[in-house]
Amino acid sequence: GHFGYERFRDDPEGVAKEAKALGLKYAGTAWIPHEGSFTEALAHDTAKVFNRAGEVLAKHGIKFYLHNHGYEFVPQGEGTLFDVLMNETNREYVSFQMDVMWTVFPGQDPVKLMEKYGSRWALMHVKDLKKGVATGSLSGGTDTKNAVAIGTGQVDWPALLRASQKAGVKYYFIEDESPSVLEQIPQGLQFLSQVKF
Repeated sequence: GHFGYERFRDDPEGVAKEAKALGLKYAGTAWIPHEGSFTEALAHDTAKVFNRAGEVLAKHGIKFYLHNHGYEFVPQGEGTLFDVLMNETNREYVSFQMDVMWTVFPGQDPVKLMEKYGSRWALMHVKDLKKGVATGSLSGGTDTKNAVAIGTGQVDWPALLRASQKAGVKYYFIEDESPSVLEQIPQGLQFLSQVKF
């Protein structure tokens, strides 16, 4: 389940109780509110919020996670601000959900990120980016028509599925917000039923 960042910041106990009532194993957030570019100061503050929320949820048997959305990959030192979030959060309490399209769209390699952080990735949004769409944007947004049927876009699925299996990703969710969702999901399921990795 996804909940707003502000709720984790201001009332993690309330989120934990709601998530428990819903029977959720994982409760996380997919958007860190920011104006303009995501900043280093916000990354440090966010890590503290996540550590506290994760510790509160853990007392209820629920795992906290961040679902990446692309804007977190602002260059920082030899890495990105996403690395700051990974490095400053407690692996015992904070896990991550890789949204594959929102990893590729900002110009990141999902296979390398999966290999780099291994078991920190507990969940995955299985989603593909249309071929020919330029990457490198840190906006966290693109036309919904750029999300295409799994296996028809830019993602090297065999390599990523090998890496995610090795990392121990527990749950995979097909997410399709495109106007062609009714056609694309069956096509993606067909691809996933046959892909070798």
